[in-house]
Amino acid sequence: MSDRRSKTSAGPCANAEELRRELRAMGDPAIAEHSQRFFKTGPGEYGQGDRFIGVRVPVLRRLANRSRGMPLSQVESILHSKIHEERLLALLILVLQYQKGDEAARQAVFETYLENLEHINNWDLVDSSAYQIVGQHLLSRSTRLLNRLAASDSLWERRIAIMSTLAFIKNDRFEETLSLAEKLLQDGEDLIQKAVGWMLREVGNRDRAAEEAFLVKHCRQMPRTMLRYAIEKFPEPDRKRFLSGDI
Repeated sequence: MSDRRSKTSAGPCANAEELRRELRAMGDPAIAEHSQRFFKTGPGEYGQGDRFIGVRVPVLRRLANRSRGMPLSQVESILHSKIHEERLLALLILVLQYQKGDEAARQAVFETYLENLEHINNWDLVDSSAYQIVGQHLLSRSTRLLNRLAASDSLWERRIAIMSTLAFIKNDRFEETLSLAEKLLQDGEDLIQKAVGWMLREVGNRDRAAEEAFLVKHCRQMPRTMLRYAIEKFPEPDRKRFLSGDI
């Protein structure tokens, strides 16, 4: 890969358009083609119509760190892009602005995030931002928003709901995750089943008894994908026991 594609310049970008131009100059068609397949952008797939230019995530993170002082309105305009990497870059900037901001700045980032849910429309976009912004913001607030998102017709809003609970798990609070997992137990979308199983596994990493109590109650009704993700780190005898329902 050329230096043009593997490095970013040292100075901050003045505005969204300048940042877009720099990002597009880094694009690699081979990486873009792979991403189009990996993120299921074909007809009828979950990422149908998404466009990639071929920029790796570490490069995006460097650009985000350099551009974290960009005005929120400019970041929001990048989030509206049809290009996947531009939307991800905007979200990475929002995460940094939330982490570095005062209370007013954090509230503004949170509100901007919620106003732009339609643009947070692939699993990596959700997973790179939901718990860092939504989950973190709700730690000391009502979590009713998560229930509303979990009941949404949008696959991505439901994934935002369950992924946001990682912030609670990291603070040794498991009720929110377990409650949403129960609500999403029969979700038919593979990407929700995987996310729920993943969050149950994260609960178990901190409190095995809490995860096992949930699984004892629900493992016979859970989709197999969800269950397999949840018990991935269990010892083999325990994995077999839960998979067979012999509990």
